[in-house]
Amino acid sequence: MAAEIVNPCSDSTDQDGGAEPLDSFDPAFALHRGGKMAVQATVPVRNKDDLSLAYTPGVARVCTAIAEQPELVHDYTWTSSVVAVVTDGTAVLGLGDIGPRASLPVMEGKAILFKQFGGVDAVPIALDCTDTDEIVDTVVRLAPSFGGINLEDISAPRCFEIERRLQERLDIPVFHDDQHGTAVVTLAALRNAARLSGRALGDLRAVISGAGAAGVAIARMLVEAGIGDVAVADRKGIVSADREDLTPVKRELASFTNRARLSGSLQDALAGADVFIGVSGGTVPEEAVASMAKGAFVFAMANPDPEVHPDVAHKYAAVVATGRSDFPNQINNVLAFPGIFAGALQVRASRITEGMKLAAAEALAGVVGDDLAADYVIPSPFDERVAPAVTAAVAAAARAEGVARR
Repeated sequence: MAAEIVNPCSDSTDQDGGAEPLDSFDPAFALHRGGKMAVQATVPVRNKDDLSLAYTPGVARVCTAIAEQPELVHDYTWTSSVVAVVTDGTAVLGLGDIGPRASLPVMEGKAILFKQFGGVDAVPIALDCTDTDEIVDTVVRLAPSFGGINLEDISAPRCFEIERRLQERLDIPVFHDDQHGTAVVTLAALRNAARLSGRALGDLRAVISGAGAAGVAIARMLVEAGIGDVAVADRKGIVSADREDLTPVKRELASFTNRARLSGSLQDALAGADVFIGVSGGTVPEEAVASMAKGAFVFAMANPDPEVHPDVAHKYAAVVATGRSDFPNQINNVLAFPGIFAGALQVRASRITEGMKLAAAEALAGVVGDDLAADYVIPSPFDERVAPAVTAAVAAAARAEGVARR
């Protein structure tokens, strides 16, 4: 029997003399006890006739049909409507490398967000390995059970190669949400911020703090969307082609960013910049924010502590966004991934393309509509218009790009 989780600082005891369970004083533990998910049947098994259809002998006819026509698996199993949420536990939220078991509450949470906001069933899968080859091979072997793969909380730079190799080997959508979900929502908010200020994306110079999974994906998507220029800074300064310490991922990043050929620190890049996007943590000095262009946008998305506190950002910026729910304009991945997968699964897309992600961002921005304001450039995750709009846009883009199979 597993040992009871206890509060080491508590003097309270239960009737058996043991320390009081964490459930008794922390509502998060109370909510998580027993997990946040369950499997529910979609067909009744009330009598022997039901049993003979749901299981043997009726199930054998369905199995035989699928063996003869493999594509029937999408019609007669749950495959086409279920996503695997896969992690190795190496980059979990702001907690870092906490391992597969400790990652499971987050993966369960992700799965229920899929269901709540997109109507998509999802299964959390925490892998007890971190080797890139092992992860890729394992997911490929699991793939026949799923209609899509959502990679989650896998540390950079391995996440880039894992996603690329899985896309090459599988004919179902593979999506690393830490990269692309963040990028889609960021682009949507930036589109609306630009519209509010009467500017186009092409008029803006952006600076991204962080060259990890999210930073690289945001930079790529902003370039695809037509940003005027974007520079990315890591711990050692601006990522530029003249640096000799770049990883292969950062060398590629340098090839399509920083057209102004800036060098130096993040603070140097911010001077005169129109947009700051933070996905790295740390603190940006107030004087650096003050050096940005008039009417700038500050998207400080680190959690729980934004790179620029909103109170400081509002002194200088026309639009401020964070990753937190207690400030306006929350950049939250849940605005993107449920609808993106719902749209891809709806048309049985073989992959998620750049065009599908751009369509998702445009649809998400469009939900705001005429209600656009400085404190409302991105809708709430609880806006019931979000998932249908993103789903429809992604499905249409999949058909237009030739990756839809129905």
